[in-house]
Amino acid sequence: MTESLAEALTAARACRICAGRLPHAPRPVLRAATTARLLVVGQAPGARVHASGLSWTDASGDRLRQWLGLDRDAFYDESRVALMSMGLCFPGTNPKGGDYPPPRICAETWHPRLRPLMPEVRLTLLIGGLAQAFYLGPHRRRSVAETVAAWREYLPEFLPLPHPSWRNTAWLKRNPWFEAELLPALRVRIAAALAGER
Repeated sequence: MTESLAEALTAARACRICAGRLPHAPRPVLRAATTARLLVVGQAPGARVHASGLSWTDASGDRLRQWLGLDRDAFYDESRVALMSMGLCFPGTNPKGGDYPPPRICAETWHPRLRPLMPEVRLTLLIGGLAQAFYLGPHRRRSVAETVAAWREYLPEFLPLPHPSWRNTAWLKRNPWFEAELLPALRVRIAAALAGER
């Protein structure tokens, strides 16, 4: 029997594969619909997203929406925008700074199961190294910075981005081409994808 997206989402939201590996109870956070035309793949929910149960409800989400040229209503329109990170649950905060990486088993379990059930996706945004490694495989470059710099090579299916964390502000200042060249092209691609163009 073929699984529906609704069934797969119900299973993903009930997932407890990482129970015992995380410093808290699992709380998978994702949004998707069969009609979604844009897929945003991040690393994992942060503490604020874990608390809210809604993806990108933090300062990084504010910056990401600014990059994409989408307001909150458009960004959270699940009929058009799917939000699915490599790790569906908050992996915990590393005392040395930042969050822990999500367990690999999460992406390996859920992305191959969920992604084929979103047939209308025209563009997938790969935010950060884990998403880029998973989806681009041997085609990614040695670093996130190099992969993002080669963004034209991955179109029309993928567009790699750095994480919109405020920790990356210095990198953005050192790489003015990101705002001058990539972001305008990104907004054009998003508008086309949401309009159903390939």
